[in-house]
Amino acid sequence: MSEVMVTVHGEHVARVAPEEAVATLVVRAEGAARERVVHDVSAWTAPLRDELATAEAEGRVAQWSSDGMSVWAERPWNAEGKRLAPVFHATVTVTATFTDFDALSAWASEVIAREGVQFSGLEWRLSPLTKAALERSVAAEAVTVAVERATAYARALGLSAVSAVEIADAGMLSDDRGGRGESARPLMARAAFSGDAGGADIRLQPADVVVSATVDARFIAR
Repeated sequence: MSEVMVTVHGEHVARVAPEEAVATLVVRAEGAARERVVHDVSAWTAPLRDELATAEAEGRVAQWSSDGMSVWAERPWNAEGKRLAPVFHATVTVTATFTDFDALSAWASEVIAREGVQFSGLEWRLSPLTKAALERSVAAEAVTVAVERATAYARALGLSAVSAVEIADAGMLSDDRGGRGESARPLMARAAFSGDAGGADIRLQPADVVVSATVDARFIAR
């Protein structure tokens, strides 16, 4: 047996502590008068913006944003099939990236009890530089796994050396029809708030960020 084509799959997973937490909340109001719901949402949003601007200046928040107010009306039906008077709705979405998780817990504990404010999600993530470096490292480790597997196959066949012919993200080899299509990618840990805080302090436990990479590789074993 002079040479054999060997095709293998390699993968690697890394779990690391997050560096940032992206909190998203929605300020909403509804009622019979358009002017009233617009006023309420504006009044409830203003202190949030002020607090986040202060937190950003003090280094507890990396960045924050709030979108423009959305206002719309609907006319519900009653049980007899009659259209009722319009009900107006107004919302503003606020997003903040915290680097101080204790500050986030304290802020969440306070604002979640406010009228009209609802947390819609929380995402633990890495900074862009750390994420890019980790993705490169995880991809390299996945290639190492592929080489080790190919070498093990070769030795089992009584061959001593392998040479790479082709390597690609999973499912992307030239004649691959499997289409797994996975590559180095972060799996962001997410959390959501629900229910009534009841005045109790919220203690947020950071969840590890998972970054994975999968590759397919083809070798000649001799």
